[in-house]
Amino acid sequence: MWSFPAWLDPGVASPLGAIWDGLGVNFAVFSASAQQVELCVFDAAGKREMQRFVLPCFDGEVWHGYLPDAAPGLVYGYRVYGPYEPKNGLRFNHHKLLLDPYARQLIGRLRWTDALFGYRIRPSHSPQADLSFDRRDSAPAMVKGVVTGGSFNWQDDKRPRTAWADTIIYELHPKGFTQLLESISPAERGRLSALSRPSVIAHLQRLRITAVELMPVQAFLQDRHLVDRKLGNYWGYSTLAFFAPEPSYIIDSADELRIAIRRLHAAGIEVILDVVYNHTCEGSELGPTLSWRGFDNSAYYRLCDDRRHLINDTGTGNTLNLSHARVMQMVLDSLRYWAESFHVDGFRFDLGATLGREPAGFDPGAGFFDAVRQDPVLSQLKLISEPWDPGPGGYQLGNHPLPFAEWNDRYRDAVRRYWRGDSGMRPELAKRLSGSADIFPPPARGAWCSLNYLASHDGMTLADLATYERKRNEANGEDSRDGADDDFSASWGIDGPTDDANINDLRQRVVRSMLLTLFVSRGTPMLLAGDEFGRTQSGNNNAYCQDNEISWLDWSYAENDAGSLLILLVSRMIAVRKTFSFLISPRRRADLPAPMNIIEWLDERNVALSESDWENGEGRALVIRYSGTRPDGQIEILALLMNASESELEFKLPQHARWLVLLDTADIDRTTFEIESGSYSVRDRSAVLINAVSTEPLPADQAS
Repeated sequence: MWSFPAWLDPGVASPLGAIWDGLGVNFAVFSASAQQVELCVFDAAGKREMQRFVLPCFDGEVWHGYLPDAAPGLVYGYRVYGPYEPKNGLRFNHHKLLLDPYARQLIGRLRWTDALFGYRIRPSHSPQADLSFDRRDSAPAMVKGVVTGGSFNWQDDKRPRTAWADTIIYELHPKGFTQLLESISPAERGRLSALSRPSVIAHLQRLRITAVELMPVQAFLQDRHLVDRKLGNYWGYSTLAFFAPEPSYIIDSADELRIAIRRLHAAGIEVILDVVYNHTCEGSELGPTLSWRGFDNSAYYRLCDDRRHLINDTGTGNTLNLSHARVMQMVLDSLRYWAESFHVDGFRFDLGATLGREPAGFDPGAGFFDAVRQDPVLSQLKLISEPWDPGPGGYQLGNHPLPFAEWNDRYRDAVRRYWRGDSGMRPELAKRLSGSADIFPPPARGAWCSLNYLASHDGMTLADLATYERKRNEANGEDSRDGADDDFSASWGIDGPTDDANINDLRQRVVRSMLLTLFVSRGTPMLLAGDEFGRTQSGNNNAYCQDNEISWLDWSYAENDAGSLLILLVSRMIAVRKTFSFLISPRRRADLPAPMNIIEWLDERNVALSESDWENGEGRALVIRYSGTRPDGQIEILALLMNASESELEFKLPQHARWLVLLDTADIDRTTFEIESGSYSVRDRSAVLINAVSTEPLPADQAS
């Protein structure tokens, strides 16, 4: 039982949050417009309020106080007093218990009730809507913060610091990745601690992955509209606490994530967190009052000109106001906390275009970008942006500053459409495979800035792209209105699973050809977890609310013949990429004799494509040929022969070289072998990777 004095000592205004110093806890929270802030202390279960304290000091828009003898484990929340004037952007309501924006640990589960809202929404359905005022106490339904302390023994942990040119990213969901993995104990399945287990790390090492990108692990809200439909927020893009791990992913403590990161580092694998700083879980002005809205709505959120309504550039109802210094501070403090306390190696920013929005719109020189770029900690990490949002002018691919890499959806769509057989795709595909220099022009930016991917959490899985003509989102309960309307997918004759051996063989070739294309493209490749063994979501391309077998990885696919063979093939593809990294991801310009170029584009006749060839919309054959000089002066050549047509094609090869087939997506049982003739037959919808070493240039043939 806690025993405290009746009032708080002054304490200090920095750092923000609840910080234990060994003798007590300093509490500091930002609110520019509040009139009074109370600290509420609860019993260990968070059920009963034990004591309230008025924060005695207000300095630099920070309310603060010090509680002697308080220690880690203390459960707390806040009540903030001030004007309730929605038309002026002020929504203070001291009847609502608020979660500390800097809370590092949570206790309890939020229970949806109308008392969580600052205005009365039921049963009267007030015509004033959010202009009304609700006096019900929300504390019984609210999650609370917990004071943390202590330190983790990292010993000799070192970040792998893998160069961008050598990076292979693997996007996974921290729960769904291990929820059905039998090598993990039932108690650990779906938890962060499972990521540290030998079987998980062995799988990543077998694939030769260098970095895992974890979908959101920051605590998130189970949105009311999903709970009402008996669904769940599976993806986690609805942040409730920017400093606290998601409680459902933890068994005992946040150290489970630290242990996982330490063991992944020991295996040479980096950890990148998918983070959401563009909005919060509080939704629009009609949403609940859980934290930021109650502390200072007009500071934390971007407001419309009428001040009552919130700007919704994110499609979630609100947009964080990173133009405000204290909001920017919260985001940077959060990023540094995960970087320093958890040793994460980088961040992928959800709706990254929002983070670059200033009052006049997106700006590559926005305060957020400048702050991160000059930060001595954050600037040294891997930084990846999802370069768009739903707001006006929200598509900003290629417009982010260094050192940001960007998800390249134009790469994704070009590869999908080319292998589907769409017309006129050769020019677009050539740009994407060679590093998207038109989007990321050197020398200011390079091919590594292009985060190349075939599939991600948002959309169909790779196997589904070759199985379904259209999305199958019925389970989401939105009449399939949700999700993208065109994934550039194809079923190849029968929509959905089939026993037709010919169709299944074709589907597998397409999948393998797309994967080989990915790993032989310039840029930074990202693989969606489970695509290496053919996982499916049964055609659902927006499984954000499916916390069940639809989304969880079914590891039985990895054990059947097709899945285990695909795993082996992906491992071989990545091995080839690493072997020829000086060609695919060069660190310097190759010194090649004329008339050879570092990258050359040819057709099946070994003829360099002319302008009319590029304009030929029906051309389906394409060769990308990389060349570079070896230390012994010989010329190393790597060529990808691609046939997206419906018929087998004979590809003529340059002479004066001994050509070896490294990978053939139509003949995966054969490993490296020599081509005995001057040509090689490539099956329909197939790709072949070949290699040669030559002592002289290999000019392309002239078109007849």
